[in-house]
Amino acid sequence: MNHFESSIPIPKRIAAINDLTGFGRCSLAVVLPVINAMKVQACPVPTSVFSSHMAFSSYYYRDLSDGLSPYLEEYRKLELMFDGIYCGYINSPGQFIHLRQFMEAQREKGTPVIVIDPVLGDNGRTYRLVTEELCRDMRSFISYATILTPNLTEACLLTGLPCPAQTVETAFLQELMERLLDMGPAKAAITGIPGEDSLINYCGERGLHGISAFTCETASNGESRPGTGDLFAAILTADAVNQVPFSQSVQKAADFVRICVLASAAAHIPIREGGLFENYLSLLWEPH
Repeated sequence: MNHFESSIPIPKRIAAINDLTGFGRCSLAVVLPVINAMKVQACPVPTSVFSSHMAFSSYYYRDLSDGLSPYLEEYRKLELMFDGIYCGYINSPGQFIHLRQFMEAQREKGTPVIVIDPVLGDNGRTYRLVTEELCRDMRSFISYATILTPNLTEACLLTGLPCPAQTVETAFLQELMERLLDMGPAKAAITGIPGEDSLINYCGERGLHGISAFTCETASNGESRPGTGDLFAAILTADAVNQVPFSQSVQKAADFVRICVLASAAAHIPIREGGLFENYLSLLWEPH
């Protein structure tokens, strides 16, 4: 007996560029299962390796910059085409050269969705290994993005605007969004903006008649966990290659992150161990 459908759909394909972190529920360890759960093939491109993320006091770290070019060259030899490219943590300024070449080569073959999550910092400061040179190169690199997903700190680092220490006014977010979209992306979501008992994602996309903006707000328990931005960006990437409307995708991602954060608190998982997402991957499965 044939147990397969008469016509089995072939999944879309995404190149997932990020670091590989063994413990702490972030980066490729989060991105790959989320994309796969959404019935999209994820092909990892590691930029570096961490035993655990940088919120831990000690960790093993290895820069994979020397291997990035030959790694991507093998993809070129196989003549692989990708429907989407997700790009998270970039380890060093030299990696931008190889990633630009990869993206330009993919554009020559088609029109891949490119989602860039510019991993630069949080809470008003840069991450431990992020340099000013890396920030400068990222400002020009985001011109490749179809969708950009910075948090508030990263949006300010990219645009040069000072990061607000207190309540974030809508007028400031509007200016921030305009500056981000003027740098090249078609759409952007500024994620995880703290509100009163809530988290706000301020989103915008450029159309024929200018920028249209909207907010997506979800209740918050006050916790900020590693890897939630990776969850969010991975969902947006998988949805984008399947042509799910941007606003619908943002809401889905925000709701999923909220479920994972609340479940983590209920299960008493330490904050630095990230969001409990494994139990809820089935929520992302939808027929297309």
